[in-house]
This record gives sequence, structure tokens and C-alpha cells, in this order.
Amino acid sequence: MILVVGGAGYIGSHTVKQLLDKGHEVVVLDNLSTGHSESIDTRAAFVEGDLSSPTDLDRVFGTYPVEAVMHFAASSLVGESVSNPLKYYKNNVAATLTLLEKMMEHRVDKFIFSSTAATYGIPETNMIDESNPTNPINPYGRSKLMIEQILQNFYDAYGMKHVILRYFNAAGAHESGEIGEDHSPETHLIPLVLQHLLGKRETISVFGTDYPTPDGTCIRDYIHVTDLAEAHILALESLRNGSKTNEIYNLGNGTGFSVKQVIEVCEKVTDKQASIVYTERRAGDPAQLVASSEKIYKELGWKAEYSLEKMIETAWNWHQAHPDGYGQ
Repeated sequence: MILVVGGAGYIGSHTVKQLLDKGHEVVVLDNLSTGHSESIDTRAAFVEGDLSSPTDLDRVFGTYPVEAVMHFAASSLVGESVSNPLKYYKNNVAATLTLLEKMMEHRVDKFIFSSTAATYGIPETNMIDESNPTNPINPYGRSKLMIEQILQNFYDAYGMKHVILRYFNAAGAHESGEIGEDHSPETHLIPLVLQHLLGKRETISVFGTDYPTPDGTCIRDYIHVTDLAEAHILALESLRNGSKTNEIYNLGNGTGFSVKQVIEVCEKVTDKQASIVYTERRAGDPAQLVASSEKIYKELGWKAEYSLEKMIETAWNWHQAHPDGYGQ
């Protein structure tokens, strides 16, 4: 059985669905602080509890025959991490240590960790591979890098087998339209644009038009949430068969799209015109962040399958059916 911590969240719920569709048994642990109970597949067992609670973790490990853990239960807002670093180090570092300690107590030695491109900080190259230096510029990125380093120590000392997956920008929704992206507050570009085109926001803001890019706006790498889920399952298989037990992989499309390009594709998919407000750059925004995912392709056979247009189509289907998110 696979324990998915944070399985009621955006990426976690899609991974739970993918695991179940492929015949895995799943138990979800989530405190529902940012996740949604409606997003949890009814085929999965569900325990409402907290990552930081040894009692809750003992209850899960004592009840279910957990073989491996996937961890999606991080706080992930960069701005909030700057204004409230205590929350990020408590939840993303201290609570994860509690989870790892309980895994060891219950003799569970396979761990798949959701990390982030934020560990790279402002990279020195436009195409980022796993050999790029890690130099996070905010507490969110630092908290993730700390766990990466802890996992290396735990592998060396205790044999904690793990795969670390550094995401770029997750996007899209499940093809069924049953689950999708519902954050409060929403900070991601694609859902912000789609909410605007649904009439939920008056305008869409573009931060900076003077970057050294073809159209002057930032370029980012987007990856469909189902592609992300598939990477987790391949990582699980590699831990099971022992082929990869201490690895870091980037997850991205390998193709960058500018903010203006993303808005244009949203307009095309929805057949609606956006009202755009151009404003100043945000501090710390690199001009371009694009992932090289060659390593995971060569070693695990993974590659992104969804185009940007398909990502936006699936997201649009979700937002049209759930204009106010889950429960609507």
C-alpha cells in the first residue's frame, strides 16, 4: 500500500487517482488545511490527520501495510515563506522529519519527495539540469533543499531509499474533469487567467515586459499534472526494483513559454479576450526557467506528453465545471 501525504491537494489527488487506476492500493493522510476532501478518490482509504503528529502517523502506519510514502504536504507560497518563514521551516522541515522518523520506526524505507525548481534559485543557465548549482533565494526553496540534503544523510546512515522530483510549473486538470486546481489564494498563472476569462477577476496582471526574452515577458516551463503523477509512479517502480534508490530528477517539458504566450493560448482555447494590466517586475523573478528532463527520460523512460494547449484545455474544462472550486 502507498501512503500519499497531502493526497487531497492538487498534485497529490491526481497522483492518487493515477496510482489507483494502475492497481495500487492507496491511503491518503491530509489535514485538509489546503486540500479538499472532494478531490480524494473514493477507492482510497482516507485518514484526516497531520504530518507533524506522531500519533496520527502511528495510526496510519499501525493500521495500513504501508510499503512506500509519497510526500505532497508542503506549504508552497514563495511570498508567504518570506513573510512567515517559521511556518515553512516547521511544516516543510520539522514535520517532514517527524514523518521520516516514523517511517524508520515502522520499517518503511521508500520515499518519494516533491521538491521544486525553487531549489535552483536564479540559475546561471537558461536550460536547467540536475547538475546546476542549488542556491534558493527564499525560505520555501531553502526548506525543500534542506529535506533533499537530509534524505541524502538518511540514505547514507539508515538506507532510506528515495527519489527526489524537482517540479517546474504544474498545470492542467484530470481528463475526466473530476479533479483540478483549486488554491486559495490562487497564485499560478494559468488558473488566474482562466478565472479572469470566466469573469471571476476583472483583469490579469503581467509583471514586467522588459525581460531579455523575445516578447519581454518571463519564460517558464509548464508540465501537466497527469505527467507529474506518472513520474511519481515510475519513481515508485524504480525504488521497488532497486534500480534507483538515491536520485534527483527535474520534471518539466523542456520547452519554455512566455507569460504573453500562455495568455494567448488561454484566449485561443476559451475564445475569449483577456483584459491585461502591465506592471513592474516582481523582485527575484528570473527571465527564464526551463527544465532539462533528459536524466529522467534516460533513466526511467519518462517524458512529458501534454502540450501547453492540452494543459489549458483540461484546466478550462475543470474551471468551467467548477467556477468556484470544489463543492460547487
